[in-house]
Amino acid sequence: MNFDGTDLYAALIHELKNELGLLSMTLENIPLQNEAVHDSAVNSARLQCQGVADRLQQALLIYKSNSQPIHPSIDAWSPQDLVEEIRDRALALARDRLQVEVALAPDLPQIWFFDRDLVEMALVNAIHNSLNHARSRLRIEAGMQEGCLVLRVHDDSPGFPDKVLNAVVVDVPRHPRGTGLGLHFCRLIAQSHVNQGRRGEMRLRNDAGAVFSLLLP
Repeated sequence: MNFDGTDLYAALIHELKNELGLLSMTLENIPLQNEAVHDSAVNSARLQCQGVADRLQQALLIYKSNSQPIHPSIDAWSPQDLVEEIRDRALALARDRLQVEVALAPDLPQIWFFDRDLVEMALVNAIHNSLNHARSRLRIEAGMQEGCLVLRVHDDSPGFPDKVLNAVVVDVPRHPRGTGLGLHFCRLIAQSHVNQGRRGEMRLRNDAGAVFSLLLP
């Protein structure tokens, strides 16, 4: 098979992502020993490995979006099922280091139309940010807002820096810890969801911590 420069770059990212996925699985199987130094090192390595794998996935999607728009595979999904699965993933990553809660609004619809894989990737990115910065808890919320399904990750971290909040309306800044890439990725996913002329949105705010929201029309 012949590769041009673009194909080779994409294939390399994909291969690295797969290798990191295998490494992450290996780290998951290392048992904790109830010994602070050992357990902290294992948890840190596990989170960093998974975080890098997710960043590569984001980089691949962003790279492809430069030459062609994202085409989401829209289907009917249960927002509650998605939130509960994201909660379980957050609990597995946190390993009791943080309290993980779910808040489902009374008006949450049983079914909504969206690309489940893309939305899950965006929420997992937000979860990773929360795991890195939250003090003791994070909450995953789902409900309706402005006629859209809204999915939120709310933590008790110090919140988003002012420069991120001030700039995100116009462009996603490049944060030294990689938040810029992740937020740009999440924005692309949100905006790829279009219904009756309305595009999805990513919103950020601070409210006793960082609040990340995806609005899907």
